[in-house]
Amino acid sequence: MQVGGLGFDPRNLSPIVLLRDPEEMNFLPIWIGVFEAAAIAMELQGAQPPRPMTHDLLRNAIESLGGKLQKIIINDVKDGTFFALVDVEVKDGKTLSLDARPSDAIALAVRGHVPIFVSEVVMMQAKLVNSEKDAEETKKFKDFIENLRPEDFTKYYKED
Repeated sequence: MQVGGLGFDPRNLSPIVLLRDPEEMNFLPIWIGVFEAAAIAMELQGAQPPRPMTHDLLRNAIESLGGKLQKIIINDVKDGTFFALVDVEVKDGKTLSLDARPSDAIALAVRGHVPIFVSEVVMMQAKLVNSEKDAEETKKFKDFIENLRPEDFTKYYKED
């Protein structure tokens, strides 16, 4: 899967990351937090924060300790909540699978340029949007995402 875009659910203004399967033209929407959406958007647009964000810190820590990000897997969905694993290769060639929220895993994947996978269990249970079958709705959603700017995320964030 690839990150197909970011947007907001128009019903409740919750951020959504849209994963896209280029071969089948299926889209998997996952509702995420504002901060994670901003972290993903910044990386997708090549914006560099003045100081490392949490996802940068984790990637840097993994690499400094001799590990290497391999892939992320959205591996389960229960009661509308998605679950993910971050696979890290460690020095002895073993792979550690770290439990993660999908939004954090995706933020790491885009920073580390590693593949994003979605398990068949999730594909079967989650609400997929097929761009050929739901062409009109998909067009509206894609138009919405294409017109989204990083500044749109800051309107819902208020510093104390």
